[in-house]
Amino acid sequence: MAAKINEAHDHIAKAEKYLRTSFMKWKPDYDSAASEYSKAAVAFKNAKMLEEAKEAYLQEAEAHTNNKTRHFCCRALEAAGMMLKVSTCVSLQDMQRIPEAIQYIERASMMYVENGTPDTAALALDRAGKLIESQDLAKAVDLYQKAASVFENEDRLRQAVEMLGKSSRLLVRQHKLDEAAVSIQKEKNMYKEIENYPTCFKKTSAQVLVHLHRNDFVAADKCVRESYSLPGFSGSEDCIALEQLLQGYDEQDEDQVHRVCNSPLFKYMDNDYAKLSISLRVPGGGKKKKAPAADAAEGGAGAGEADEDEYAGGLC
Repeated sequence: MAAKINEAHDHIAKAEKYLRTSFMKWKPDYDSAASEYSKAAVAFKNAKMLEEAKEAYLQEAEAHTNNKTRHFCCRALEAAGMMLKVSTCVSLQDMQRIPEAIQYIERASMMYVENGTPDTAALALDRAGKLIESQDLAKAVDLYQKAASVFENEDRLRQAVEMLGKSSRLLVRQHKLDEAAVSIQKEKNMYKEIENYPTCFKKTSAQVLVHLHRNDFVAADKCVRESYSLPGFSGSEDCIALEQLLQGYDEQDEDQVHRVCNSPLFKYMDNDYAKLSISLRVPGGGKKKKAPAADAAEGGAGAGEADEDEYAGGLC
C-alpha cells in the first residue's frame, strides 16, 4: 500500500515538473503531464485513496484540455466521476457526493458528442443514470432520456428504445402517469419501426394499465383499437386479455378485472407495470357477479315472499 502511495506521489511530482516553464522551456508539456497524472490516479486507486485518484483524474483532464486532446479529456472526466461512485459505495455517509459524480459524467458525455463519439456519450449517460437511480429518480429519467435521444440521432433505435424503457418504468414508479403514457407511446413507435411487433403488444398492455390508472378509459380503448393495425395482434393472447380487461372495467365488473390482472400475462410484466396491474380497481368500487346458484336461490326466496304477501290479508 505504501509503495503505491509513493508511486502516485512520484508521478504527481513528474507531472508538475512537465508543467513548469523556464528560460529554456517556454511551453508546458501538457501531453507528458497528462500521462503522469493518469498513472498517479491509477496508483491512488490501487491504494484505495479514491479522493486523491479523483483529483489526479481532474488534473489529467485539465492537461488534456490545455493540450486540445478533447477525447482523452472526456475519458479523464468520466473516470473522475466513477471514482466518486466507488467512494460512495465504500462510504455510505458520502452519498451526497453522487450528484458531483453525475456532473463530471454529464460534462464528459457532452464533450464526447462534440468530439464525434456520440455512442460513448450515450453509454456514459446510461452509467450515470444507474448511479443516481437509487437517490434521485427524476434525474435518472432525465439521463436515460438524454441517452435515448443521442442513440436516436444516430439511428440506433434498439439502444434508444432500451433507454426509453428505463425512463418509462421510472416515471411509473414516481406515479408520473401522464409522462409515462407519452414515453411508452414513443417506445411503441420505435418497436413498430424496427418491426418488433410482439414487444409492441406488451407496450400496448403497459399503456392500457397506465391509462386506466389515469381514469382515462377512452385513451386505453384507443390504444387497443390502434394496435389492431399491428401484424398478429388481432386474436393474440394480449389482444384477448386486453379486450376482457376493458370490458370488465367498462362494466365495473371487479371479478373480471381481478381475474385478467392476475393472469400470468400481466403478473410477469416488468415489476413496475405488474404493480399497476395488481392495484387496478374499477371506478366506484365495482360490483361482483353473483354465482348462478345464488341467483336461483334468491329468485326462489323472492317468489315465496310474493306468495306470502298475496294471501297476507286472508281470503276475503
